[in-house]
Parts: sequence; C-alpha cells; structure tokens
Amino acid sequence: MLQLLTVVGARPQFVKAAAVARAIADFVPPAGSTAERVQETILHTGQHYDARMSDVFFEELVIPAPLHNLGIGSGTHGAQTGEMMTGIEAVVLASKPDAILVYGDTNSTMAGALVGAKCHVPVIHVEAGLRSFNRSMPEEINRVVTDHVSTLLLCPSAVSVAHLASEGIVQGVELVGDVMYDILVATMATLGPENPVAESCGVHAGSDYAVVTVHRAENTDDPIRFEAIVEGLEQAASSRLELIWPVHPRVRERLSDRELSPRVHLTEPTTYRQMLALLREARVVATDSGGLQKEAMWAGVPCVTMRDQTEWVETVDSGWNRLVEPIADAISAALTIAVRPPGTQPTPYGRGDAAQRIVASIASCRWRRAI
Repeated sequence: MLQLLTVVGARPQFVKAAAVARAIADFVPPAGSTAERVQETILHTGQHYDARMSDVFFEELVIPAPLHNLGIGSGTHGAQTGEMMTGIEAVVLASKPDAILVYGDTNSTMAGALVGAKCHVPVIHVEAGLRSFNRSMPEEINRVVTDHVSTLLLCPSAVSVAHLASEGIVQGVELVGDVMYDILVATMATLGPENPVAESCGVHAGSDYAVVTVHRAENTDDPIRFEAIVEGLEQAASSRLELIWPVHPRVRERLSDRELSPRVHLTEPTTYRQMLALLREARVVATDSGGLQKEAMWAGVPCVTMRDQTEWVETVDSGWNRLVEPIADAISAALTIAVRPPGTQPTPYGRGDAAQRIVASIASCRWRRAI
C-alpha cells in the first residue's frame, strides 16, 4: 500500500484534490501489474482559513477530512511558508509517507515540495510546467522551485511539458490533462436551473452580467493597479452590464470606504457549485484568477484577464481569453465588446480523465524506480 501525503491550503487546490481523492478511492490495480493501491492522508496548511473558502469546499465536494490542519492563516510570504514547512516537516517525520503530493503554485505547494526535498521524500507535482515568465509573481517562484525538486511532474498540457524540457526537466514528466476539467464536467452535469447568487443580487435570468474575481497580490497590493481595476469595472457597469463580484475576504476591506455603482454587486465568497451556476449564465468573466480563465472557456463564456501575463496561454491562443493590463478604459472596453469566438471550443487540457491518469501514474510506482 502506497502511503501518500497530500498537502493543500487554498481554494483551487480543494477542487483539484476532490477529483483525485475520488479517483484514489475507485482505483483497483490491474491484474498482473506491479501497481499498488494508494492510501491518501490530507494535510491542510490553513492558507485559506475562512470557512467560506475552506470548510464548505470539503463538505460540498465530499473531500476526505484533513487528518492534519496546521491552521497557519495569513502572513508575509516568508513567515507563512516557514510556518508551513515546520508543520509539514513534523507530520512527515512522524508518518513517513512514501510520497508528498502537491497542487499548483501556492505557498502551501512550495512548502510541501521543499519539505519533501529536504526529508528525501519524493514529491509529486500536479500542474507541473506552467510558466508566466514573470518572476515578480510569487506564484511563478513557487512553480519553478516546486518543479525543480519534484520526482513526478504531472502536466496539464503539451505546452507545460515543453516548458519543463526547456529547463532541462525531462525525467518523470507525464502529460495527464487538467483535473479541474474533470470536476467541472462532473459537477455541471448535476446542477439544477437555480442561480442562487445572481438571484440574491436581484439579477434575473436573461440579464447581461459579468462575474468578477480579483485576488492576486500583484493587483490587490498595488493601490494604482487596484484603483484602475475598480474604475474599469465601474465604467463597464455604467454601460448596462451588471457585475457580480464574490469578494475575497482580504479584498473586502480595500473596498469598504468606496461607494460603488448599484450595478456592482459585492457578495460573499461562493461555493464551487454556486460559482459554476453563476458562470454558466454569465455573458463575460473579469478575473485575475488562473483557474477561472479555464473554467470560463469550458463553460463557453469569454474571459477578460486583468493581468500582464498568464500561465494558461492556451486560453488566450484559442480566443476565449483576453489579457488586459490594469488600465480602466481598457478593462471597460474589453468587457463591453467581449463575445464568444467562432468555431468549436478547444480541448488543450485533456479529455476529462486527468484524475484517473494521475492516480494510475502514482500507483504504477515508475517514479520510485527512477529515484
């Protein structure tokens, strides 16, 4: 039995972990193979500690409860990552897992990867190979460091495989697809016609509205960029477009002393199902989130990404996503003119079986023989 310690800490990782946890529960080693069953233990660092951004996801997506919750909370990058490493290391030394599984590009990701490397425990990185090529982004540093200490690198697209090759990383690299696509397809199929968040805002079926999320430090911690984003959203609202903005707790205080247009509806953070229902009926998305860029494309909704670069370049190349610098007029114009691109939706992130491919790869233990 392969003992796997999964480290999560942020909302997108909970979604990804749900898909993989289900695949682990369903996995049966093929007859005659050397594959092993996998037993997963989940460690939650507490990076997203608000119940609306943490507990509700474990409940709604039926993710096994974390055996360990470090309760780290927020803080500077150094302090937060250091506390995470101390807590993760203690668990690793006590439980001696066969491998550590990490997702994405958060401080929790890098902390888990560095502990694995220091304790000589193989690291498995889901969403390996993504690059924005902007080293000023904390997420970019986390991705690069994690990839360079990982043993098994599970990539969502051919582009991410190529990025790793360009950095000399070829051993242990596998193209598996994107687990977020798996969980979106499965969840969309179970949604009813209700759109509770829109209805609570007084935005009814048939109304033109945009879904807004803003949370990245490059935008929220820079007063000039943040002001331009808010002004651009306000301008878009003045052109008859309703905006529904689930606000990250850290961002809400930055909006507390500002009087916004009545067409800008601030809401509490949504559950995953609520967000998909909201997304399904939207005319356009305005975001700086990585995951929402893909989810918009999969839901058939054009996206405006308020960043200078994106690691999900396939969404831009396909025409579903447009990068816009934080300039008020540019944001407003992009939201106003956004339309669905012609042709069929692309499928650069797999066929919806990424979780099964990930578990099969882990269970095969090929990565063990390569150490």
